[in-house]
Amino acid sequence: MPNPPSKSRLTWPELSRSEQFRGLWVALDNCRYDEETRQPVEGDVVDADEDFAELRARVQASGCCSCAIVYCDQDVYVEVPRPGARRSPLRPSLDH
Repeated sequence: MPNPPSKSRLTWPELSRSEQFRGLWVALDNCRYDEETRQPVEGDVVDADEDFAELRARVQASGCCSCAIVYCDQDVYVEVPRPGARRSPLRPSLDH
């Protein structure tokens, strides 16, 4: 069982590409969710483990009942700019 990480706020791309969390299940609290996919796009890391059941048991024992648990690999399923971040203008499609 890995030591729980110190609480830090990370975006999903930062988390999923992180060497520290690659291959682990990660519990996130205070999440911000993508409006379309309902997937967490940012949150406070509260714990991580290779074993989902172990992580879930620790999260429940700690009293955290609203955590999202995600598996971290390099697959970024949602990439959304942070609130207030300036979006680049849309480019017209060249496919006709």
